[in-house]
Amino acid sequence: MRSHGQCEFEFGACLKPFDANGVFRPNEEGGGLRRLAVRGAGVTVISQAAVFAVQMIATVILARLLAPADFGVVTMVTTFSLLLASFGQNGYNEAVIQRSELTDALASNLFWINVAVGFVMMVGFAAAGSLLAKFYRDARVAHVAIAISTTIFISNVSVLHLALLKRAMRFSVTSVNEIFSGAVSVLVMIILAWKGTGYWALVAGAIARVLMQAIGAWYLCRWIPGLPRRVAGTGGVARFATHVYGRYSINYFARNADNLLVGWRFGSNSLGFYKKAYDLFVLPANQLLAPIADVALATLSRLDYRSDQYRRYLLNGLSILAFVGMGIGGCLTLEGKDFIRLLLGPKWGVAGQIFTYFGPGIGIMMIYSQNGLMHLSIGRADRWFRWIIVEFVVTGLLFLAGLPLGPSGIAIAWTTSFWILTVPAFWYAGRPIGFSVKPVIEVIWRYVVGSAMAGFASAAVMRVASPVLAAPGFVGALVRIMINCSMFSALYIGAVILLHGNREPLLRVARLLPDLIPGGQAFKYDAAVEVVAVSPQTR
Repeated sequence: MRSHGQCEFEFGACLKPFDANGVFRPNEEGGGLRRLAVRGAGVTVISQAAVFAVQMIATVILARLLAPADFGVVTMVTTFSLLLASFGQNGYNEAVIQRSELTDALASNLFWINVAVGFVMMVGFAAAGSLLAKFYRDARVAHVAIAISTTIFISNVSVLHLALLKRAMRFSVTSVNEIFSGAVSVLVMIILAWKGTGYWALVAGAIARVLMQAIGAWYLCRWIPGLPRRVAGTGGVARFATHVYGRYSINYFARNADNLLVGWRFGSNSLGFYKKAYDLFVLPANQLLAPIADVALATLSRLDYRSDQYRRYLLNGLSILAFVGMGIGGCLTLEGKDFIRLLLGPKWGVAGQIFTYFGPGIGIMMIYSQNGLMHLSIGRADRWFRWIIVEFVVTGLLFLAGLPLGPSGIAIAWTTSFWILTVPAFWYAGRPIGFSVKPVIEVIWRYVVGSAMAGFASAAVMRVASPVLAAPGFVGALVRIMINCSMFSALYIGAVILLHGNREPLLRVARLLPDLIPGGQAFKYDAAVEVVAVSPQTR
């Protein structure tokens, strides 16, 4: 029999987070903490695959129903709105999950603070719509801003409920909620786009997603906030959340300055092409790294950072990321144009041209992102915050230098920034623990050289065989992708084996794959940390 406050649900039970005394004591399912942790991690990996499938379906269909300018005008607005909507998600979420003690009264205060801030931000953003329209020189932006402003408030309404579910380790139900809300959003966008509503289909989809997520959060977490009152600790939690959000904001601006510059300088049409190329650029990192970020961080954080074990695990993870990342980056650099044509349709050819300049940055971006893992695992978030400022300055200057070249120049700036910053980033991250950057270079350089060798060789063969592989349309693009990526992969693997003098890099990946299957041995320390992941590219 279910305990009071719970409800039947295929992937778990609804949560009643607080007991009669207002103390956080969720009803745990059988098996205890370990079972919930392992199953939650496994479900997270599976849910990411499901979310990816939903996103790909939406991308393929909507790219054929809408114009690039439709995506561009919405991106002009969401570049700002997503930062405001994430106020509670990046701050109060961490505060609720990490706090040692949490009461009903304290959670209620946090809820009302979050909702109040969300309401003020919603009103302010809607009022600022006309200013955004003048900035972008596009009258449509003002109307889109008013509609999108509702997502800011709705998102904040569900922050505390989702955080309580995560604190109780109900990752199964939060994952299902994310998948369901995403699927409803996609359905709404496709139906409205098919009816010819243009960019309003994307606006409606954005609202539908956060609305369904909020409804699901309140259904799954059976908690009604009490009225606000004076509770010890409220100010401390609010300050903690503000600090986390401040660090996130700087990183967000660094990651979205490109959208701002492209939209301002070149308009919605160019921004639409650029955004699709960028989305493909960060796709490998977001899908491969994000699902296991928490597992990797938790594992390394429990190791002594002065030990050889810590260094060995970190370098093994970097080696695997370098192998996979440089391989994916090389293949997409060669065939990114055809991949976008195949995925989005022939009218997105400009996005394919832009992506050509993103491709060489994919592998090094995946490696670079791991400097954040070092900062966090040794407890030096303050140094990570300072490095974000350095990254913001360097990347911003490169954006300004590349802007005269158009959206392709911004793509070149992104790629260049990762190649410039990677070595200094690991040097800075390793200083507090005496971790030299030399072993990092020794681990990754063979994959960089191997990818370059395979890429140049494949390009030379493609140039000679171009008349044979020049078939037009969908079939031609598919054939080129299959042939060229197969050729590159074979040459790349051969170059890696040659440069290493053995097959150990391949064997390391082969040993890891079975451990990543949910329900297996995926979350033993030795296996989980083999792929370390902190992915800052999501936006």
